[in-house]
Amino acid sequence: MEKELPPDCVIEAALLTSAVPLSRYDLRRLFEPKLPQEALSDALVILKARWRNRALQLSETADGWQFSVAGEIVSRIPHLYAEKHPKYSRAVMETLAIIAYRQPVTRGDIEAVRGVAVSSQIMQVLQERGWIEIVGQKEVAGKPNLWATTEQFLHDLRLKSLKELPPLEEIGQLIEENQEENSGSLKE
Repeated sequence: MEKELPPDCVIEAALLTSAVPLSRYDLRRLFEPKLPQEALSDALVILKARWRNRALQLSETADGWQFSVAGEIVSRIPHLYAEKHPKYSRAVMETLAIIAYRQPVTRGDIEAVRGVAVSSQIMQVLQERGWIEIVGQKEVAGKPNLWATTEQFLHDLRLKSLKELPPLEEIGQLIEENQEENSGSLKE
């Protein structure tokens, strides 16, 4: 007779071997009959505690649960991450921020906030990255497209929901600090 493994062990193995995040539904389906929600929550609490202060961390994203390298470790082993993320222009990042914080928005809404026209290239870059999508049309003359962020955006930023975005004031402070650092290094 096989020894039955506790739910946290089965879930841990599934998460460690999965290439993609697993939803609560996926995790419950690992068991026959399906694991009750409360038992799943208990197992996830056990796993989070087991992996606290380790090189890997268990985290929940919009796509589900996954193990990932802890942030402080990533900075020590950057050479192992061959994928280079593209650097985006200030215009691209401003456009993304407006969409993330004010969605759904039209291109005209974005242009009103930025004070300049938004090129098709900027929207294309964000679409190709999978961070924005058309979610409908505004019921006004011309029916302009309404843009919003995607699940991929949440996944890439390791967010469960848009509520986890930092407050706008905090972003403004970070931008100011970054500009001061950059202007200081140019003077030296």
